[in-house]
Amino acid sequence: MKPRAEVEEVWPRDGRIGVVGRLYGLHAGVGDGWRLLLTRRSHTGHVLAYDVELDGERFSCAWDVADLAAYDDGFGGADQWDLHLSDGGLRLRVGRRLDDIRGKKAIYVYPVQPVPGAGFGVRPYFTVEDNLSLECRA
Repeated sequence: MKPRAEVEEVWPRDGRIGVVGRLYGLHAGVGDGWRLLLTRRSHTGHVLAYDVELDGERFSCAWDVADLAAYDDGFGGADQWDLHLSDGGLRLRVGRRLDDIRGKKAIYVYPVQPVPGAGFGVRPYFTVEDNLSLECRA
């Protein structure tokens, strides 16, 4: 199996977004140093990185949506951010495919988390490829 970061839970609440999942297709002893990377689609040089907690193959990470306010370009923050897990060498797109449910974009609708003082909110969503991304909208 090709290595992947499979999402099991998404928790948007109280101005934070949390993601819980499992690393699949990697050798035993997955290793330390994994980070969750949020990469802005329109400016791929804009990357936010967060430490990931690992328990065996299970990973979890949470972050404040206010962190995205620094990238507001005056257009209400409208943009998308893609999520990856990286150990410094390997980079895995965060998504959900092993449940055999296709078309999650139309099925899973998560609540918007307002960004304090920024005039926009952040909502996790699944892409048409069933990868997890963030949408920022006024």
